[in-house]
Amino acid sequence: MTTEAKPSPRERLLEAAATLTYREGVNIGVEALCKAAGVSKRSMYQLFHSKDELLAASLERRTSSYVATLLPAADDGRTPRERILHVFEQVESQAAMPEFYGCPFLAAQIELKDQSHPASQVAHQVKENLTAFFRAEAERGGASDPGLLARQLSLVFDGASARAGIRADTLPGLVGPTVITLLDAAGVR
Repeated sequence: MTTEAKPSPRERLLEAAATLTYREGVNIGVEALCKAAGVSKRSMYQLFHSKDELLAASLERRTSSYVATLLPAADDGRTPRERILHVFEQVESQAAMPEFYGCPFLAAQIELKDQSHPASQVAHQVKENLTAFFRAEAERGGASDPGLLARQLSLVFDGASARAGIRADTLPGLVGPTVITLLDAAGVR
């Protein structure tokens, strides 16, 4: 008979923060976070100096799985155009899920407003890395202005994520053609 090890209080707090802040927003109270994690407030403050630190650690923790889901594997043999389109196909697929509330990193930045907040800094870096991915692929694909195209693709990504997250629009038939138009206009192969 095997028994699974119960996640540590730190792990439970990180998971509760990820789940609750994504679903309800970063203004979720410490009490609600601790209750969801089954951890006392005292324990939380022994593990994290503040709720801000917990939020930042929670976003940092989910970064690698988010990136692995969103971005294609390095050197996967696809063209830069196909690699860029892959990102938007992933967003389209995620947006179809009932538990999709948009990009968690964009949501954190919008809600926090304060760019110096530790969680906002984590989110900002993730968004910058996505733009850098778009730029690198645009350069490899021969874009006429890779920097501009990367910014345009980031704008479409964030707009698509936000609109789908609030159920203002659906992405199939909208985001793909929009991205293709941008890629065509920039001459990306």
